[in-house]
Order: sequence, then C-alpha cells, then structure tokens
Amino acid sequence: MFRIIPAVDLKDGKVVRLKQGREEEVTIEIDDPVRVARMWVERGARVLHVIDLSGAFGGGLRHEDIIMEIRKKVRAEMQVGGGIRSVEIAERLLENGIDRVILGTLAVKNVEAVKELAEKYPGRIMVAVDSKGGKVVVEGWRKRTELNPVEIAKLYENYDISLLYTNVDVEGLVSGIVLESVREVVERTELPVYVAGGISSREDVVRIKECGAVGVVIGSALYLGKLRLEDLLDLEE
Repeated sequence: MFRIIPAVDLKDGKVVRLKQGREEEVTIEIDDPVRVARMWVERGARVLHVIDLSGAFGGGLRHEDIIMEIRKKVRAEMQVGGGIRSVEIAERLLENGIDRVILGTLAVKNVEAVKELAEKYPGRIMVAVDSKGGKVVVEGWRKRTELNPVEIAKLYENYDISLLYTNVDVEGLVSGIVLESVREVVERTELPVYVAGGISSREDVVRIKECGAVGVVIGSALYLGKLRLEDLLDLEE
C-alpha cells in the first residue's frame, strides 16, 4: 500500500499553511475547510490528513466541530491530529468515525497510555515523529526533546501503530526533502512510516516510496499548484 494524502491544516477556522511550523508564518489561508476537504476527495484522495494547528499550539483540540463536519461530508479515510493531549479526546474521535488519531506530545509524555490505546484500537494510532535539528519536537513544534526519531519509533516497535515522520526544518518551504533523514527512519524501524515535510516534486514522492514508506502527506506543494494530486495518484498501490 502507498497513499498520497493531502493535508488540511486548520487554524482559526480556516485552512492554512505555515512556514517551518511557525505559528505566525502563515503562507496560505483559505475559508471553508469542509469545501477544501471535499475538493481533495473529489480529485481522488482516498485519505485526508486533518491537523488542528490551533489545538497543537494551544494545547487542546479547538476545531472538533469542523473536523466532525468534514467526517460527515466526505467519503474518505481521515487521520486527525493537533492538540490531542489526552486519551479521552483520542477515544472520542475514534468512536466518532475518525480512522486514525495522530499523537505527538502524548506519545512522548505518556508512552504507556498510548501503548494501551494501540492495543484497544489496533491500526488506528499514528505517532507523530516531528524532527527539528535531528531531535523530536512536541507541543506545537516548540519544545525540543532529547530523543531522535528512531528512538521514538523503537518505543512502539511491537505495537500495531504507524509513524508520521515530518522534517520540520523543511516543512512548508516547498524546497524538497532531505532523503537521508527519511531513509534512516524508514529503514531503522519495522513500523509503517508516512512522510511529510518539504515534498515539492513527483521525484520526491518516488524517492520516498522507494525507501519503503507507505505514504506521503503533501500540503504546500498542492496548495501552491507546484504539484497536482491527479498527477501523483498513479503511484498509489
């Protein structure tokens, strides 16, 4: 399986793109997130990546109403993250039809709780491995940990979860991927890995697929028109 997944990042009720994950560096702003989500599905997306950026920066889910409205209006898988800092919120989303929840801060701060969630909801927990300067960052990418991406992956090696590896250093720049970093994470874990950050060409996607990743999340390159979703769907399996 390999999936091309458009990103729908929510901030203050709008779809946005940020440069290198910085809250104040908004490069794109679009009204009506539900319309945007439906547009990607109509254009062929089988999975949507919906992130509550306001929640990630604020420490708690802020756009649950919009997320659930998208859930009602689109027929596609949805993986949702951003500000899911408690088991209760994760379970609520999963019980209300979200296919996968993406846990970053919680997955670093409360490993045992996330392992228990993975046992209760096999295949529906995704751990966000957001890397900045080679170290994993949490709390809206603002707090640096002492763990590297592979060390986080190893914590969950024996559980039915997936990883989302994002290179924050190139996120939103549409400048291309750092292939060596992607390859290191994919090759050093048995877990399925999705990749985000810097993807700006078909060649980037092909190289990530050749590394053994199971999907890519693409944001800015699609919104800026540098890539067309329709031109990438033939890479899916």
